[in-house]
Amino acid sequence: MPTPTPAASNNDPKANAAAAAAAAAVVATPAPEEDSSNAPVKSVGGSNKIKVLKPFNTANMKILLLENVNETAVSALRSQGYQVETHAKALQEDELIEKIRDVHCIGLRSKTKITKKVLDAAEKLGVIGCFCIGTNQVDLEYATQKGVAVFNSPFSNSRSVAELVIAEIVLLSRQLGDRNMEMHQGNWQKVSANCYEIRGKTLGIVGYGHIGSQLSVLAESMGMRVLFHDVVPLMPLGTAKQVNSLDELFQNSDFVTLHVPETEETKNMIGEHELNLMKQGSFLINASRGTIVQIPALAKALRSRHLGGAAVDVFPKEPAANGKFFESELIGCPNTLLTPHIGGSTEEAQSMIGAEVSQALIKFINNGTSIGAVNYPEVDLRAIRDEEVNSIRLCYTHLNVPGVLRQITDILADHNVDKQFSDSKGKIAYLMADISNVTPEQIQDIYQRVSQTPTNIITRVLY
Repeated sequence: MPTPTPAASNNDPKANAAAAAAAAAVVATPAPEEDSSNAPVKSVGGSNKIKVLKPFNTANMKILLLENVNETAVSALRSQGYQVETHAKALQEDELIEKIRDVHCIGLRSKTKITKKVLDAAEKLGVIGCFCIGTNQVDLEYATQKGVAVFNSPFSNSRSVAELVIAEIVLLSRQLGDRNMEMHQGNWQKVSANCYEIRGKTLGIVGYGHIGSQLSVLAESMGMRVLFHDVVPLMPLGTAKQVNSLDELFQNSDFVTLHVPETEETKNMIGEHELNLMKQGSFLINASRGTIVQIPALAKALRSRHLGGAAVDVFPKEPAANGKFFESELIGCPNTLLTPHIGGSTEEAQSMIGAEVSQALIKFINNGTSIGAVNYPEVDLRAIRDEEVNSIRLCYTHLNVPGVLRQITDILADHNVDKQFSDSKGKIAYLMADISNVTPEQIQDIYQRVSQTPTNIITRVLY
């Protein structure tokens, strides 16, 4: 296909038709009833052997990055020619609603809240990048209903979190937090009572995923015995042993560390009952999600000295910005390390997260690839090659109901479909199809007929 021009001439019907179809390459497609006949062309082919699918007028692609997203991501997105706006902090809902109206893609960390109200205001939004592990700051169900794909980085900061937990195990076992605070107050307290080596002690890991398994290896290398509990049977690393119940893990561990996602099953999973099962003088570490542990119960166990200490990096309610805003019943508890959600806050982790999420966003915007999306069916196709002449890629997000594929097959029946893949996830489905030997008029016809199907959520056409 010849390289399209940036804008179609109003006097050229064929050019206008091609431009209208290409407008779908913008992440948020206009509703079918809107007149897009004068929309600019949005995508173009590329290299010698593989066509590079990407929006043509990339300066029109608006990206909003909040919460000081790493420069790795900023550079990667700007290198695509996108219009990138950055902010060092999270935005309050009213300000975010105003900013997001004409944004195609937003990137954020853990403090920005993407609510139903925000999503309703986002007229062009098609994809969200969470530059962190969790996605609970996004209303995932409503984003899915609107056809907004959400990506995160579930593994890139695993090492950073695991190393922090190892450091906290040592700090707690030696009461170094309290000794450090005393020294800063000019108070010399040289004690050895209730201070221990971690060698020979038992670490209980709740959740044996990427972080839990890395932590297991690090702990064993320091001479610890490792038990773990997970909802599925897993192959242990080293000499770690999987136990059958949380009760068994609590009763037999000197240290318990939590590495589970926030779900309905894990909310408030650690309360007074579970803490009472733990050994007298044992330690609890939470670097997962703030809602996992019932804070009043933990404070009670610490103040009564049933627990020997705790390290908490995440909280049920966290301030939206740095400053003197933090309040917790854990303040002042003995041998208690409180950190401001910094488990993954290392230069290495943030750089890797920036690279991983930005590449996922670029692939979704440019190629339609949804691999790694947390709320979308994971669909991908091999690249369109140069010999596949006059080719387009149809990206169709639709309601997951019977009869849709029959409709799409009827629409594409007279065209050469080189390859096609469809998958569903819950209430939505996603289809990608590469079609060759199509004229501008045929592109317009395909786009209009597909986008006007009753089950359509978002239809995009990429060149």
